[in-house]
Amino acid sequence: MRFRRHFEWERGQRGIDITPLVDMIFQLLIFFLLTSSFVATQAGMKVNLPKAVTSEALREETVVITVNKNNLVFWEDKTVTLKELRDYLEGLSKKKSVLLKADKQASLGKIVEIWDLCREKGIEKLNIATLPEER
Repeated sequence: MRFRRHFEWERGQRGIDITPLVDMIFQLLIFFLLTSSFVATQAGMKVNLPKAVTSEALREETVVITVNKNNLVFWEDKTVTLKELRDYLEGLSKKKSVLLKADKQASLGKIVEIWDLCREKGIEKLNIATLPEER
């Protein structure tokens, strides 16, 4: 039994053409680069924080209560009423830290109302978010 050394279709080719392979690799690279940038962005609401000279960064985990410029209250990015906020605060540990992020244009009355609600529920650590002021 004698085997042929080369197939007929191999006689014309001396190597494998890798151009389509390189094109596919570049397309996959571009696809992953474009889709990974969309994953990195975080959804959230725009809050224009006030600036303060004495602001400092918090080093501990906090629960975030946000008030936007339309005086809507958010508990960890979920819209809540003051009654729902009261229920959430009752279930919260007294030692847990709360961060109040209020827009510059938010009503001071709404901020004070939330502040009083937190104090009423016994929250010991209540912080107001600000941006550092450039000097």
